[in-house]
Amino acid sequence: MSGRGKVYLVGAGPGDAGLITIKGLKSIQKADVIVYDRLVSRRLLSHAGAECKMIYAGKAPGKHVLNQEEINQTLVEHANKGLVVTRLKGGDPFIFGRGGEEAEALFAAGISFEIVPGVTASIAVPAYAGIPLTHRKKNSSLTIVTGNEDPLKECSKIPWAQLPEMRTLVFMMGLRNLPKITARLVAEGMNPETPVAVVQWGTTPEQKTVQGTVRTIAEIVVQEQIKHPSVVVVGETVDLRQRLKWVEQKPLFGRRILLVQQREYGDDLADIIEELGGEPVIHSTFETAAAPLSHMERVLERIVDGEWLLFTGHYEVRYFCQGLMDMGKDVRSLAGLKIAAVDGTIAEILKGYGVQADLVFSKQASADLVNGMHEHGLVGKRVVIPGNSSAHNPLIADLKIAGVQVEVLTVYQTVTNPNNCGQLRERLQQNKIYGMVLADAMSVRHFVHGFTQEELSNLFNDVVVTCLGTTAASAAVELGIRVDAVVEENITGNWLQAWATSPDK
Repeated sequence: MSGRGKVYLVGAGPGDAGLITIKGLKSIQKADVIVYDRLVSRRLLSHAGAECKMIYAGKAPGKHVLNQEEINQTLVEHANKGLVVTRLKGGDPFIFGRGGEEAEALFAAGISFEIVPGVTASIAVPAYAGIPLTHRKKNSSLTIVTGNEDPLKECSKIPWAQLPEMRTLVFMMGLRNLPKITARLVAEGMNPETPVAVVQWGTTPEQKTVQGTVRTIAEIVVQEQIKHPSVVVVGETVDLRQRLKWVEQKPLFGRRILLVQQREYGDDLADIIEELGGEPVIHSTFETAAAPLSHMERVLERIVDGEWLLFTGHYEVRYFCQGLMDMGKDVRSLAGLKIAAVDGTIAEILKGYGVQADLVFSKQASADLVNGMHEHGLVGKRVVIPGNSSAHNPLIADLKIAGVQVEVLTVYQTVTNPNNCGQLRERLQQNKIYGMVLADAMSVRHFVHGFTQEELSNLFNDVVVTCLGTTAASAAVELGIRVDAVVEENITGNWLQAWATSPDK
């Protein structure tokens, strides 16, 4: 690729993936390269294309993966290759985000760029803690101040003498200097009993808020072991938090839920988790793609009226129905065939494609299926099972032993993605997982193969494990995973609501 590309300097919000703007999300979707910061939600990265290159440029106090000059060079170098580069920055790029410096570097290099404003942590984090920064009866001004500058230095760029007159102060990156900041405010005339709140990791499951006064807050922060990143709010509106702390009332607040599923499975469950106050972490170890149609065409030509199609999973339904359409056919071509689903979940997915199952088994377990086949006279008859020829499916072997004439109809193939395991391993080392949802059997198998036995033991030790359907549950049990719950009905918030109110394991 030749010519010059373009750079989008995008504010990704303070941590909650839902706080990105529509324009920011579109910038992620069209990016060839994404350069992202430490505080950017990893869920946002899942919206990028499969071929998008990811470059981590995170900065923690005292530890920078790339310094600012290296970040600037990275943006220029990739744009000069004709690529679309999205620079994902926590919060807003122009509010204590050094976005101005990056824009200047791009201008100097002759690179086209756009600024996509973001929801700044200085406003969003107090809102998630239930603290309005302005209030008609309490204050009508807001001052945002950097907390990185030493309050005791002689030539300060901060008008400290004027700050006590401001009604609400927000200090960004001020945790390290908090004792000096509060001392300077008192020295300049602020009432030491002025309310103060410090919010750690606002808008994420690690959000924790402590309250005190200008006189006491520095000691409280040490006692409560508050860590970076944190936002400090000083002013009378802090006291409204006791009535307005809305996000902390949600049943999944503070809980991170790992969703082990195929990339294209959809965000429905993740959206429900977010609505209940949790943070979904979507993990996939493989991609799927349609298999060549030639095999499907040959098998369908041999199926005669009265023979059975047995669907065992989500992908099998989707790729089979897509294959029909690619062949210029639809569900009408299945007239005369018998349709079976391994459980109610798969039957509901079939309905979404306009296919009504003639037979729905109550359980995916091999023994139950074999008994069901005997009961309905399928033993000795040919049963075609759409699937993946490379996938391990113990059901097929068990059905053959029972006398069922099984033929596998290859409708899709899998491509493993080991890089996702490495990314998840890094996240699990940094963040605690409360619950895990195993969406389907193939995801379970790929997931297990991506980790050592010791890693799996540590991961599953204190985690609530839920399987969506008996297919996934059977695979989990077969691989030695403890299953706490199996959800067989459609994906709704009902079971998550009950899960959220259950005591911690």
